[in-house]
Amino acid sequence: MLTTAFPKITVGLDVGDRQSRTCEIDASAQVVREAVVSTTTAAIAGYFAEREPCRVVLEAGTHSPWISRQIERLGHEVIVGNPARMYPHKRRKNDRRDASFMARQGRADPELLCPIRHRSAHAQEHLELLRARNQVVSVRTKLINHVRSAVKTAGARVGSSSAESFALRARSQIPPELRGALQPILSMILGTNEQIDALDREVSQVAREYPELSRLQQIPGVGELTSLAYVLLVEDPSRFERSRDVGPFFGLVPRLDQSSDSSPQLRISKAGDVMGRRLLISAAHYILGPHGRPCDLRRYGEAIAARGGTNAKKRAVVAVARKLSVLLHKLWVSGATYDPDRQLKRQV
Repeated sequence: MLTTAFPKITVGLDVGDRQSRTCEIDASAQVVREAVVSTTTAAIAGYFAEREPCRVVLEAGTHSPWISRQIERLGHEVIVGNPARMYPHKRRKNDRRDASFMARQGRADPELLCPIRHRSAHAQEHLELLRARNQVVSVRTKLINHVRSAVKTAGARVGSSSAESFALRARSQIPPELRGALQPILSMILGTNEQIDALDREVSQVAREYPELSRLQQIPGVGELTSLAYVLLVEDPSRFERSRDVGPFFGLVPRLDQSSDSSPQLRISKAGDVMGRRLLISAAHYILGPHGRPCDLRRYGEAIAARGGTNAKKRAVVAVARKLSVLLHKLWVSGATYDPDRQLKRQV
């Protein structure tokens, strides 16, 4: 819980890749110390160990998860600010000013920093496995697209196939003059297939540690990968007072720019984790696609698409993804059995 009382000492920590700058202010808002600290576990421990508990403010970034956990273990209050919200004006921005800014904001009102909460080291470890798989799949997609494009320049075409079977199918369809250039690419695609298979096996092993996944997978279109990513990204369902707050967490709600009588319709915020949002969007595509079964989610999306207009189908997919994120949270918290026609039955 964040406290609003002025702490005795507030430390603004501007984290750099190799060195970090600190600015300490007291309860009367006077700077009492500034320093440069190496961004290492030993240096951070040396700076914050064996001193009176204080409030430490830093912004979210590559190093913030391990630094925040380490400083908390040393007995200090840590606030991790959202950098997208902390600096409305970035003129004359430098490390020293940033450290001072964070210290003063953290002293006065931590809510001004739009603080975030890092997930546990255990969840982060499992999440990095999913991110690694995502990167390998992305590489395979780029290689496949390169082969298709190169073959078209020679007046030929590779027939449709799954990503897993593409290399074997394309081998006989590549024009002779391009085989020397594209054969190494096909070998790389086969290699990524093997890596993805190995990562999928690891993902399945990790999934066994999360029994709540079975509740989420009751919804057709939500498989092992999507449900595991959802659980790891949310981690603690009680962090949301209402299930509808999950939509903004995944960046699936429109941005706001309201002023007086002006309230333009904007695109979704795309805040939060890109991979998690992409997986929810993918599940929504399945629900609305030719293999999707009749259910409340599908009917909801079809009603939005039927309104017509520019990008009606895209808006329907995003709306279904948002509603899906809310439904997954409700199933997780309640432990209820998924009823695909719950809303329809209410209307009867």
